[in-house]
Formats: sequence, structure tokens, C-alpha cells
Amino acid sequence: MKVLSVLGGRPLYGQVQIHGAKNAVLPILAATVATKETCVIRGCPDIRDVDTALEILRYLGCGVDADGGVIAVNAAGLRRTEIPAGLMEKMRSSVLFLGALLAAEGEAVIYPPGGCVLGARPIDLHISGLRQLGASLLAQGDRLQFQAAKLAGGDVVLPYPSVGATENLLLAATAADDSVRIVGAAREPEISDLAGFLNACGADIRGAGTSVVTVYPAALHGADYRVMPDRMEAATYLSAVACAGGELTLRQMRPCHLQAVTERYEAAGCSIRSYDDALCIRAGGLHAVAPVITGPYPAFPTDAQATLMAALLKADGTTVMEETVFENRYRHVPQLRKLGADIELAGKIARIRGVRSLHGAAMEATDLRGGAAMLTAALGAEGESTLSHIYHMERGYDHMTQNLCRLGAKLELHGTDER
Repeated sequence: MKVLSVLGGRPLYGQVQIHGAKNAVLPILAATVATKETCVIRGCPDIRDVDTALEILRYLGCGVDADGGVIAVNAAGLRRTEIPAGLMEKMRSSVLFLGALLAAEGEAVIYPPGGCVLGARPIDLHISGLRQLGASLLAQGDRLQFQAAKLAGGDVVLPYPSVGATENLLLAATAADDSVRIVGAAREPEISDLAGFLNACGADIRGAGTSVVTVYPAALHGADYRVMPDRMEAATYLSAVACAGGELTLRQMRPCHLQAVTERYEAAGCSIRSYDDALCIRAGGLHAVAPVITGPYPAFPTDAQATLMAALLKADGTTVMEETVFENRYRHVPQLRKLGADIELAGKIARIRGVRSLHGAAMEATDLRGGAAMLTAALGAEGESTLSHIYHMERGYDHMTQNLCRLGAKLELHGTDER
């Protein structure tokens, strides 16, 4: 098992380039199934979830060529429409192949997707939305067989702006006989990036980034596309500097995607300067901020909740957080308490009372963002901490350990890979 040792109390200085977005590249890789021509995706991060997506593509019969951050996919040889349970359970985003396979072949067989254990994460909205397009479902235990000899147009109403359901509907709608209007769509930037890729492939999608998205009939072809930068990776670096101290410039990013996050760090006492494609943060004496309530974009993102919490563990005063997206988003809290954090939980509410100092401890990463929060807190703690089960973080962060070391952190990896 890999264990990451962290010697805290060292401020971070320098600059780091933000990688392509995990939550954008995964639906885009799934989308390549919907066209039989070569698609070249640039700026792909080197993370485990991308490896899993490529494994699925190869299993389905697609040609895949990965060279650094450039991945070429050709689905002309697609010969399967069923993704085994063993592949599905490796990541949550495996469910996005559902809409792409329906568009490409009119059939898809999937199993419950895996990913971080954050509480109930049903795919009911995916199913109901696809049924509104005319897809049928035959469920045999965990085996879910979808068929759609003919996908219809019309309105599809989502009662909650689910990112995954919106993405699956966008993918399936590209093969509908008539225009499809998705009402109540998610507005996250990653939705706009998926639409941008599909439009580059010849689709006609309008309104992405708003709550009403319309997909008009159009034939798809190959495309060359660059993935947007990862706003959650950027948010994690912000938390690391806020907690450990120092000054950092984030390059090749889009500050406009992080406004709800940067506002909190500024309110907490950090100095932030934003540019078109860069952001600079200088740590300050931290204090509590107004209540933080997570929600769909443009509200404060649930994926940045844990790292903000970690950054505020030594802030003066008490910060209240309310998690409205996932019921088990506080699984990192018992681990942060090992460092001396004072956090009180009551259902969806967390109260973080700032302490004078944190001390080193042994922690176990519980999920992707929870692990990032533990690393953030360890950077600001006194003494040495250890973090195990870091494969969770490797699912979504591209060479973060090496980047932090270049910024002045003292980190060492021990043990063997858990793949």
C-alpha cells in the first residue's frame, strides 16, 4: 500500500499549471463512441479515471492511442455494447457511456457505477430522462439493458440539475430524430465543455451553461479538441496555500469558473488577483467566513467543500457549512479531527471552530476530495503526518505530489501501487 508522508509547516511558493479537467474529459471520452471517425482530445490529465475510461473504450472495440496528454479515439471498430460490472464499478463516470452507446448503437448494457462512496447516488434521473426520449429498460438484478431503436425528440424535464443526467441526455440526444430540449439542465462549465466537443464533431447544441439546452439533429464526425482546465484542481491548490501559507500563481486556468470559491478565500483573509487565464493567491491571517452552502453551479461546489473546510481549521472564529448535494460528504471529518481539528457535525451541518494549531497524525483517505482535504490540513500542521489509501486522490489529481514538492512542500511516497 502506498503511504504519503507530509512534513507540515512549510509555506508554498511558486507557480503551477492546471491540468485538463477530470469532470470534463471523462464525458468527452465517452462521447467519442458516438462518432465513427477519429477524435483527438488534448490536455487529458494523467489520472486513474482516465485510464479506466480508456480501458472501457478498448473493451468496447475502439482504437485508442494515448501519448502524454493527447488521446486519439476511433470507434469504427465498436463491437460491444455491454460494459462489465468490473469496469463499471471503477468509477462513477462509467455511467456516461450509456448515452453515448444509445446514440451509436441504439443499445447499452450497464451495471451500477462505482466511484467515491458519498451516500446514495442513484441513476434514476438518467433513466427517467432517457425514457422520455423513447429508450426502454429491462432490469435483471444489477444488469440494466437499455434499448432505443428510435430516439424521439421533444422536451425532457429534469426535476434536479444533475450533471451526469444532463450529460447522458446530451449524448443520447445527438441521435434523436427531432430536436430535444432539456429543461432543468445542469449549468456546470463541464456541461458547456461537453457541448463544445460535440459541436466540434458537427452537433448543433445551443444553450449549454443555462438551464435549458436544445439539441438539434445533426450528423457527427471526428474532431480535434482541447479539454477545459480543472477548476477543482485549482480549488485544491488554493486551499493548500491558504492553510500552509505562502504565495502561488495558478496558470492556464479560468478564474471565472471559480468565483464562488475564490470569494470565500478572499473573505477568509487571502489576497487574490485574477487574470484572463491565471490567478494569484497570497495567504493571510485566516478568519471564519459566512455560512457556506453547497449546491449546483453557480453555487459553492460540493467538490470544494472538504478542502475549504481543511483550509479554515486554524481560522479565527467559527464557520458553518451545509452540504446539500451528497449525504456522506463529511467522511473526511473524523480524519481531520486526528490532527486536532474542532469540527461538530449535525446532519447536513458542520461547524468548524478554528484552533491555534494542528499536529501531525496518521490518516486514511476516504474519497477523492476528502483525501485532498487531509493533505491540505497536513501541509498546515506541525510535525509529520501520514496519509494512506491515496489511490483515491490518484483518481483525480495529476502529479499533485510532485507539484507540491516543487512549491516547497516536504512529501515522500512509500510503499507500492495499489492498482
